[in-house]
Parts: sequence; C-alpha cells; structure tokens
Amino acid sequence: MATLYLASGSPRRRELLTQIGVPFRTQIAPIDENALPGEAPGVYVERLARAKAQAGLDALGSPEQAVVLGADTAVVLDGRILGKPCDQDDALETLRALSGRTHQVLTAVALVSCERVESRVVVSEVSFRPLRDAELAAYWASGEPCDKAGSYGIQGLAAVFVSRLQGSYSAVVGLPLCETAEMLEAFAIECWQQVPVHS
Repeated sequence: MATLYLASGSPRRRELLTQIGVPFRTQIAPIDENALPGEAPGVYVERLARAKAQAGLDALGSPEQAVVLGADTAVVLDGRILGKPCDQDDALETLRALSGRTHQVLTAVALVSCERVESRVVVSEVSFRPLRDAELAAYWASGEPCDKAGSYGIQGLAAVFVSRLQGSYSAVVGLPLCETAEMLEAFAIECWQQVPVHS
C-alpha cells in the first residue's frame, strides 16, 4: 500500500485524517499562496491544493510509493476571498461583513503521486445570524480568529454564529472527508486502517 503524506501544517486537517483512520506522515514544502490577477476563487484553491501536494512530492524526491495530499480553503463573500486577518480591525471588519449573511467556503483537495494527479473542489454555504459588536470583540479576545480564513473557525467558538450550513461540515473545517475518502480509494489507500476493534 502507498504511504500517504499530508502537505499541510494544519492541526485541523491532521485531526480529520486521523478521524477516518488514515495513517499519514507530514511533508510540507513552501509555495507562493498569492492569488493571480483575476483568478476565480475555485481556480485559486484548486491550484494551491495541487501546488502544495506537488511541492511535497518534490521534497520527498518523488518516491514511487508516495501519495501526497494537499488542501486549501477559502472563505468567499460576494466573489471576494476573505483571508486570514492581519489585525483586530481587519478581523472585526470581516466578521461584520459576514454577519446576517450567507457566504461560501471553498475547499480543494488534491492527491499527487509519481503517476497521477487528482483534485476536487467542494463548495459549502454558511449562513451567520446577525452578530453583535460585543460578542465580536469577545470572540477576537479569545484568540481563535487570528489564524483562520474568514476570521472564524466553525469547529470552535464561532459555531454559535452559524444559523445554517449547506454542504460539507468537514470541508468548512478544512478537509472534505467524503470526497477525500473516495480519492484515497482511487490511490489504493484505505480508510479505517487505525480504528480500534471492539470485542
């Protein structure tokens, strides 16, 4: 069986792969994550996921039994990608823009080996209830928004902001598990390898 490498330092993606019982090693290689002029959000996340996976494979020296998984997530409002906040004002401005509205979360996953490349983009829609300034200030003070695309993490304290989700919860967290499992199977990597057996 091939050895899976995760080309991501995200603890959330590590937790999600572990959740479905897939053993992996980590192999991260830096890439340029800037969007290209006029690049559509879906094209952007898929390009980055593929680039991360390919850079990870290249860093390994492209061994025959290696498969590298790359992923990228973008929060999109009115066609504009909302990145990680640079400071408190940026985070609060972003969260106010999301307040009482529906936005898209695009997550791309790519698998790369010496022989093939496959990728998919999963689009989910997330609706926020109206948010109060006091709770936004408290949320910023928690430290959670600092390293999150769109200035929030659905798997954390911001879960209370979400009034509706249409799509894949795990994709919003950072890795679409249904689609990832299907892709892994195509690369001869099984899920549930590390699941305790109860007698």
